[in-house]
Amino acid sequence: MAAPQTPHGLALDLSGERGSVLEMNPVSRETAGRLDRFVDTLLRWQRITNLVAPSTLATLWTRHIADSLQLLSIAPSARVWVDFGSGGGFPGLVLACALADTPGALVHLVESNARKAAFLRQAVRAAGAAAIVHTRRAEVFGRTFKGQADMVTARALAGLPELVALAAPLLERGAQALFLKGQDVDAELTEAAKYWNMDVTLIPSKTDSQGRIVHIRAAERRDSA
Repeated sequence: MAAPQTPHGLALDLSGERGSVLEMNPVSRETAGRLDRFVDTLLRWQRITNLVAPSTLATLWTRHIADSLQLLSIAPSARVWVDFGSGGGFPGLVLACALADTPGALVHLVESNARKAAFLRQAVRAAGAAAIVHTRRAEVFGRTFKGQADMVTARALAGLPELVALAAPLLERGAQALFLKGQDVDAELTEAAKYWNMDVTLIPSKTDSQGRIVHIRAAERRDSA
């Protein structure tokens, strides 16, 4: 697997961090292989396209892979996932790697940026992940998707009020949502509550002491909104 480099060109060894992450998040040998191929593809594309912040490359497995994998334990029975703003593949493509051997599992990766969508398609093929890439805006996908989704995810895409609006068409048809958020989650939740009545729980992140996962089981627009 290619080693990422710092802005000064110094190679970084991620093998130790990879081992720690997989020890804390046990996956099959096949899933570990898929994650390795995904990471290898991401590192090659990162040289020409900014998929993740360069400052996070040294902690790629913790900051991005483990952060995504933790969603599986929250929704272990979910099979069809919709990931808005998939970008560098987090959390959607990581989930698709983990779910590839699960019957009926499929992750829809929704990314409007054509270059990032091209990366996602190559990474899906290389990893052998259970995913389909849609080069569409999230609001369009949400309105036009005809399938039945179990879970909607997003990470670093938009504020919570906008995310709930994007997911609303799928939530109305029985899906739930898991949104990865940082230290400003309380303010975002207060703002979202002005427009939405929500059945929501905040779950502490396993990878970020200030992070929270917003689990929305249902949302209904307020009449006055």
